[in-house]
Amino acid sequence: MSAAIVQTQPVIDAEEQARVAAERREKIGRWLIPTIVVILTIVLWDRLVVWNEVPHYIVPRPYRVWDELVKDWPFLLAALETTLSTTFLGLGIAVVGGVLLAILFNQSKWAEMSFFPYAVILQVTPIVAIFPIINGYIDSRMTKLLLATWLVAFFPILSNTTMGLRSVDSNLRDLFRLNGATKWQTLIHLQLPAALPYFLSGLKIAGGLALIGAIVAEFVAGATGNSFGLASVIIEASYRLNRPRSFAALALIAIAGVAIFIATSFLSWFLLRKWHESAIKRDH
Repeated sequence: MSAAIVQTQPVIDAEEQARVAAERREKIGRWLIPTIVVILTIVLWDRLVVWNEVPHYIVPRPYRVWDELVKDWPFLLAALETTLSTTFLGLGIAVVGGVLLAILFNQSKWAEMSFFPYAVILQVTPIVAIFPIINGYIDSRMTKLLLATWLVAFFPILSNTTMGLRSVDSNLRDLFRLNGATKWQTLIHLQLPAALPYFLSGLKIAGGLALIGAIVAEFVAGATGNSFGLASVIIEASYRLNRPRSFAALALIAIAGVAIFIATSFLSWFLLRKWHESAIKRDH
């Protein structure tokens, strides 16, 4: 028996080492492969512009975009801060309003039947169609931008949180009821924790949509000379045929969107890593 154990021990150690090595390669590849793809894309962009002799006022080479980004960094940073402040404020309002309304829907079927159709209507109506109407009735620039951002980001929070509140195991709900828990105790101690993964999933979607809503609102407001943000930078640069600045502003928008997604993904992992199946790492 002892000889068999001694013989199988090296096999187990080899399998463990292979598993650790595979995990290490996967971690490296998760960051290395996208980085290589981005670098190759930039190189291909540069070569295509050179090979086809495209003028810089139509499509600039990457180094021109980088030079513009460095040269106008204070100006672009101020525009980025304006866009992100609108994005995060609108997202915060959407989170608070969406969660509170989801709780109201969960507690009252009549409220859900009355108001949920309006939420769907606002979601399916394009913001570019709504914003000109908002622009005609509201004078405050910040209020208009926040309202547009909220309209875009609100529905994913509401829909996912409502679904999460409904997805509680019926056996657990019955257990709470048998132990004399009130409706609000069940909500706080059972339904809200169960809805957290759904809410965080909606937050990932809403974060990107909030940035899109802010940019679209800035485009419409910027066309009237009533906005200052990355979208208005793109509009002004396009009028002046300053393509490097347009591409630099567009690059900052893309980086901001990726950063928001990474931040919401990290928040989701941090809150769920110890108890939810979607974040717990399993050995396969």
